[in-house]
Amino acid sequence: MKFALFAGCTVPAKLKQYESSSRAVLENLGLELVDIKEFNCCGYPLRNIDLGLSVLSAARNLALAEKEHLNILVLCKCGFGMFKKAEHCLREDSSLRQRINNTLNEEGLEFRGDIETRHLLSVLYHDVGLEAIKEKVIRPYRDIRIATHYGCHALRPSEIVDFDDPNNPSIFDELVESTGAESISWRSRLDCCGAPLLGINDDLSVDLAQKKLLDAKQSGAHYLCNACPYCHIQFDTVQKTISSDQGGNHDLPSILYPQLLGLSLGIDGETLGLSMNQIDITAIERFLS
Repeated sequence: MKFALFAGCTVPAKLKQYESSSRAVLENLGLELVDIKEFNCCGYPLRNIDLGLSVLSAARNLALAEKEHLNILVLCKCGFGMFKKAEHCLREDSSLRQRINNTLNEEGLEFRGDIETRHLLSVLYHDVGLEAIKEKVIRPYRDIRIATHYGCHALRPSEIVDFDDPNNPSIFDELVESTGAESISWRSRLDCCGAPLLGINDDLSVDLAQKKLLDAKQSGAHYLCNACPYCHIQFDTVQKTISSDQGGNHDLPSILYPQLLGLSLGIDGETLGLSMNQIDITAIERFLS
C-alpha cells in the first residue's frame, strides 16, 4: 500500500512527534509513504473567509496527488475535513470546478476526482485492518483505560466526510482496543475540544477543554487519546498552561494514537517522540506487557 502523506502546516511546525510516530507506525505495518514537496496549505484557514480560495488551495494538493496516482493520507482532522469539503464542492458545482481547473492548468495540473482522501485512522482501520494490527502487537497493554476523542471534522458533516457514524462512532475505539487497552464510554467524547475558539474567546475555549478533560478523568480514564494536531495541542499544551496558572496537578495526559499504537508494536519512545509532549506520558510504558 502506498499513499501520499499530507502532514499539513501545524504538524511540522508544532507537533513533529505526530509525524514521526505516524511514519514509524505505518512503516512497521508495511505502508509506503510518498512525500510530495509541492504540497501547500490545505486551505482550511480560508474556509470561512473565501470558500473559493480555500477550495483552490485544497484542489491543488489533490491534483498533485492525482498526478502521482496516489490517494492522500492526512494526519490533521481539519485538513481531512477541508479536502473532503473541496471534493464535494468540485463534484457538485461544475462552474467552480472549471474555474479551479483553469487556474490549475497554468501549472499543468487538473482536478479530476480520481483519488481518495483518507485520514490516518481510516487507513489503519480499513486498509491495514484490526486483525493485521493485532498480529503486529508484541507488547499489548494491560489494565489501562483510554478516553478516545474523535474530533469534530472527522464526523461532521457526515454526508461529506463519510468517516464513521457521527452519532455513535466506533472506529477509533476499536483501534485503541487493538492494542490491548480498554476504550471507555464517557458522556462528552463527541464534544468539541475548544481549539477553534482559542485566540478568539480564550475563556470559552479553556472551559470546553476543562469540562471534557474532567469528564474523561471522572469516567476512569488514565489517558486521553486523539489523532488531530489542533485537538492534541488543546489537550496537551493548553492543559499544561491551565494547570500551571491554577496551581493544580490534576492533569489527564493526552497521547497521540500513533504513539499509543507504536509502543504496543515495540517501537521505542524516542522514535515516537514521547518526551515532546508537554504533559509527561512516559509512565504509560508501565501498562505494557
